[in-house]
Amino acid sequence: MTLKLFAAPMSSATPVVHAIAELGLECDTVMLDLSSGEQKSPAYLAINPHGVVPTLAVDGTPLFEALAIMQWLGEHHGVGRGLWPAAGTPQRLVALSWTTWAYVSYGALVSVLNYAQSPQADERLHHAPLAAEALSRLDAALGRLDAHLAKSRWLLGEDFSLADLIVASVVTYSTYCGVGTDGHAHLGRWLQDFQSREAFRRTWGMDAQAE
Repeated sequence: MTLKLFAAPMSSATPVVHAIAELGLECDTVMLDLSSGEQKSPAYLAINPHGVVPTLAVDGTPLFEALAIMQWLGEHHGVGRGLWPAAGTPQRLVALSWTTWAYVSYGALVSVLNYAQSPQADERLHHAPLAAEALSRLDAALGRLDAHLAKSRWLLGEDFSLADLIVASVVTYSTYCGVGTDGHAHLGRWLQDFQSREAFRRTWGMDAQAE
């Protein structure tokens, strides 16, 4: 099986790059220059009609959307490495639930927050009351995640998994957008453990930032 990833530095593709590093997979990675519009080229649109990253070509067949890619990586490469629960187990259901929640439910609130207050968004879309409401709902969502993490070190138990990588990547991104984690001690400890992993520091550029 051959893998070819189309990505960009510090983008939605970064968690996928991180997942591939944690799995120790051989993968041909092509970094696109988003600022020059390489993701909108006819050649790239032929494999991803949405013109965004990431896209993972599996034996030449494209798979897009970061969550789908990482869940696929878990299913096909993570089980044998102890980084994804086996099919038919209760833990597989937990992994699918939390990872989808992170990208769909929690991620949607982060998008609302960004439109309502981000300097990257058109100021005409800014709306302080909407931003405050989004922040309140995001804090409540993190409270539920914190309660789950009070039961064990990682999402699925005492061992790190790709479920942690997927969910923690979204939560980490949300902190860049202004979401606070104060008052969620278990969540804070979990994020610190996640961000201390060597593969995280390497793929998210933490080492370079620390120099």
